[in-house]
Amino acid sequence: MPMFDTLLSTPWLLVTAVAFVSLCVGSFLNVVILRLPKMMEQDWRCQCEEFLELPEESRKPPQNVTLSSPASTCPSCGHKIKPWENIPVISYLVLKGKCSSCKTGISPRYPIIEAVTAIFSVVTILAIGPSYAALWALLLVWTLIGLTVIDFDTQLLPDSMTLPLMWLGLILNYFNTFTDFNSAFWGAVAGYLALWSVYWLFKLVTGKEGMGHGDFKLLAALGAWLGWELLPAVILLSSVVGAVVGISLIAFRKHGREVPIPFGPYLAAAGLLCLWFGPEILAAWYGYLGL
Repeated sequence: MPMFDTLLSTPWLLVTAVAFVSLCVGSFLNVVILRLPKMMEQDWRCQCEEFLELPEESRKPPQNVTLSSPASTCPSCGHKIKPWENIPVISYLVLKGKCSSCKTGISPRYPIIEAVTAIFSVVTILAIGPSYAALWALLLVWTLIGLTVIDFDTQLLPDSMTLPLMWLGLILNYFNTFTDFNSAFWGAVAGYLALWSVYWLFKLVTGKEGMGHGDFKLLAALGAWLGWELLPAVILLSSVVGAVVGISLIAFRKHGREVPIPFGPYLAAAGLLCLWFGPEILAAWYGYLGL
């Protein structure tokens, strides 16, 4: 496409365009992060009511929450957010972090997610280089950001995000976008089976569930994008960071040992590092093994 070719041949224009688009994507991710778990909850409730064959009068009225409706409003006063009040980062700064109607404070997480999305997107372009592969990689980065925050909030990794991510990775690597298809296929298989095996081993030994099934699918998706060669690095990095954070929470914040800690964010962070520095990580890994 001529437009993309122009962008790829003009690095400063590409970075500027990616930063602007990513800010808008970050704003959309805020909607996904807030509403997708609610959509899942209302879907589960409807399925349960149908399975139990509850009479219509005893069923809870559906909320009908979607990604596009109802319109965004202030949770405190119900003020409908105008388009000029929804400009990524800028609107938050202009409004001084407060609702224009009731002056209630707005959570800083919204502009933070927008800014982080833009920063991570620019880093992706700079790390991979101006190419169509880098543009496709942005879809992985954006999805990982959304999954990270959703998992932190709800300890859910929605199938509607992890499974399409895995299939897209396999399709792209059918054309050798990031790695060859053989590596992507076995990466998806090994990624799923690796955590699936840990899950069942832990359950057999302790009688408890050590992680959610969404973690299996997320690692399978990362394997489909990055290939099986980088899976050991993803697992090692995510496990080390997760262990350090978990121990720190227990030691310094009196986080109960029985309180589950989401593992998806650490998988996502490790996947981003391997996406950005995959060749360097592989070289260090092979050097350590003497290969």
